[in-house]
Amino acid sequence: MNRQKKFYVVWKGAVPGIYETWEECKQQVLNCEGAKYKSFLNLTDAQAAFEQGYEAFYRSHPVSPKQAAVLAADHKPILESLSVDAAWNTVTKVMEYRGVHTGTHEVWFHQGPFPGASNNIGEFLALVHGLALLKQRNLQIPIYTDSVTAMAWVRAKKHKSIILPTEENAAIFDLLNRAEYWLRTNTYSTPIYKWDTPAWGEIPADFGRK
Repeated sequence: MNRQKKFYVVWKGAVPGIYETWEECKQQVLNCEGAKYKSFLNLTDAQAAFEQGYEAFYRSHPVSPKQAAVLAADHKPILESLSVDAAWNTVTKVMEYRGVHTGTHEVWFHQGPFPGASNNIGEFLALVHGLALLKQRNLQIPIYTDSVTAMAWVRAKKHKSIILPTEENAAIFDLLNRAEYWLRTNTYSTPIYKWDTPAWGEIPADFGRK
């Protein structure tokens, strides 16, 4: 899966500056107590943030209390959480998805394989399945996903896939309809966090087929 290029600002580290790869950034921040760094999607934003400084940047870009807690924890994942992911074969178009406990890697659910789907559909269904499961079990823990697309679709309470319904993928569209209905008719307080793959490696729910 191709990932968008990122730029890494190191405000506090061995050598503060802007780095173009996580490996370069990691050399500056690992084993550096109180290291302060952040990734950006373009060089312009990275340069502006670096020049602004860490404190000034976060004063002008406030984060929620939950996000602040994650940042304060040395930017480590919360192990008492649920991680979700999907796997999709680019040749067969077969998809499956699952959710695992982040700390123990115990599989909490696994659905599929389904034909005629896409990776984005799988990531979306996995995220909604996770939200519904945590609400059903009354578990107050966060969810991690490595898909910004799935997070956006959940916020919109609607998928935006270009995949068209067919007889073959009828089961997928039934699941999509059910997922959208659940989002429209339920409220939830579960925090949804983006898994930081460059910093933490593949998300625990990853199928390991890359």
